[in-house]
Amino acid sequence: MALFSGLSDRINHVFSKLKSRGSLTELEIKQAMREVRIALLEADVNVNVAKDFIKKVSEKAVGEDVLKGLNPAQQVIKIVNDELTELMGSSQSKLVVSSKLPTVIMMCGLQGAGKTTMCGKLGLYLKKQGKKPLLVACDIYRPAAIKQLQIVSQKAGVGFFEMGQKNPAKTAKQSIDFARQNGFDTIIIDTAGRLHINRELMDELKEVKEAVGTDEILLTVDSMTGQDAVTVAEAFDKELDITGVIMTKLDGDTRGGATLSIKAVTGKPIKFCGTGEKLEDIEVFHPDRMAGRILGMGDVLSLIDKAQQAVSQEDAAKLAKKLKDQSFDLNDYLAQFENLKKMGDLKDIVGMLPGAGKLKISEKDIDEKEILRFKAIIQSMTPRERSDCRILNYTRKKRIAAGSGTTVQEVNKLVKQFEQTKELMKRFGNGKRGMKLPF
Repeated sequence: MALFSGLSDRINHVFSKLKSRGSLTELEIKQAMREVRIALLEADVNVNVAKDFIKKVSEKAVGEDVLKGLNPAQQVIKIVNDELTELMGSSQSKLVVSSKLPTVIMMCGLQGAGKTTMCGKLGLYLKKQGKKPLLVACDIYRPAAIKQLQIVSQKAGVGFFEMGQKNPAKTAKQSIDFARQNGFDTIIIDTAGRLHINRELMDELKEVKEAVGTDEILLTVDSMTGQDAVTVAEAFDKELDITGVIMTKLDGDTRGGATLSIKAVTGKPIKFCGTGEKLEDIEVFHPDRMAGRILGMGDVLSLIDKAQQAVSQEDAAKLAKKLKDQSFDLNDYLAQFENLKKMGDLKDIVGMLPGAGKLKISEKDIDEKEILRFKAIIQSMTPRERSDCRILNYTRKKRIAAGSGTTVQEVNKLVKQFEQTKELMKRFGNGKRGMKLPF
């Protein structure tokens, strides 16, 4: 299921009815807003947040400029888009960087929200930004928590510090000296979680906060828990004055209630979101882009970000040259499959395309296993066959099919799609249009 698919489908259904009308009356707008309100409540958006949102949109949408405008439906959609963006924080909220290094980030949250893994994800993200992060183990209660953080730090290729079962506040304070002595500019403290909020937890977190003088206190919450996540955020903010929120498991959240409510209820911005299980699956939270995805406008900027992370400038230049020279072959085609894999889940990528919701693409239409089969087919070819697929006769195809565990028909399908892709790229290179994508 796509991100916020339930809410997105409902809202876009409402807007499709508005678009079919050449003009709108105040009554029609109010009826549409009533349906949007129901959609928000069904998506588990906080009741007061939904009420205030509809009030703001309605007041702007029934204005004379909208009702008498050339395209009132589009203006109403723009108002909803602007208010959704405002609801989630207006603009991207960046991490604070201390003027006196190291910058100290304290991670907190309940057990099961994915906090320890998120420490690794954030560490890897900061490493890619040119930082030198150090993960600090201050969860001394959960079995194997310290070992888990150590493994996560190794996978992310970032520093790790622990002092066993010693007092978390002392460990956190000692980590600052260690960071300065070893050139780490950012500390990420993994604190203990609990199954539920209690006094003991909050007191310990306050001790850690006071011991190190945090620059950021980031609360990790499970987006799929809906309003429970908002309640947790309120409680942590009241005790610790958190500086931001990280939403985990956003890739599995088809409703979006917590994401739409948390900023309005706590006043604290969402800074990052987790979009998968891999360490690379972390995204900076952009309210405007998220609003566009909810309204079916896509998220091309995030798609470009993913592409830039997956493909180096050097590789992009080489590909451009091959397309210009028309020397694009199956080796290059295989490399594009690898780059696609680096960008993340294929369903999420398709969901970022403008109008993807209208296409009604199901999971059956996006067969990631077919990509694996295509890769196996290419890898079963000889270097000469990869360079020139025109030499692929039936005997060669039969050998390739046997070697890749596929069929001759699937080999033919790959070759056909490859030729279509080459032709497509050739047309775009020549400034022509009018050819459909071969997938």
